[in-house]
Amino acid sequence: MTAKLDFLTAAPALMKEWQRAAFAISSSLEPSLSELVKIRASQINGCANCLNMHTVFARENGETEQRIYLVSAWREAPCYTDRERAALSWTEAMTRLSEGHTHESAYSALKAEFTDEEQVKLTLMINVINGYNRLAVGFGAWTDPAAVKSAAKAAAA
Repeated sequence: MTAKLDFLTAAPALMKEWQRAAFAISSSLEPSLSELVKIRASQINGCANCLNMHTVFARENGETEQRIYLVSAWREAPCYTDRERAALSWTEAMTRLSEGHTHESAYSALKAEFTDEEQVKLTLMINVINGYNRLAVGFGAWTDPAAVKSAAKAAAA
């Protein structure tokens, strides 16, 4: 795939702020949960770039191959906690808003497992990954995960 546009260099000031916010939001919840959410949203959105990146990061954070492979079938897989299931359900509901506003059961599960503050943090994280999915798919991005880690460190500084 050939990139259509390098969005990081096309709008560097805004992208630096986006990366800084994304890093802060992502690090506000436990890393394993964050990566599972990012993987699931990226599966739904068909973002190969983000799937590649977040499966690498999940492994680096100690996630098992089994749990990474089963994210797309999380409802049938017994290896996820109730908290993770609530987060994955909410991720699907928020990522698929255009398919109808039928997210009440997802919200009930979310409310049972997450504080009000955590609900906001998770929803912001879902928004961030959906935004990155749209940038990557829209502009044909393919980024080395190591380069992303370096950029995240630089944005946090």
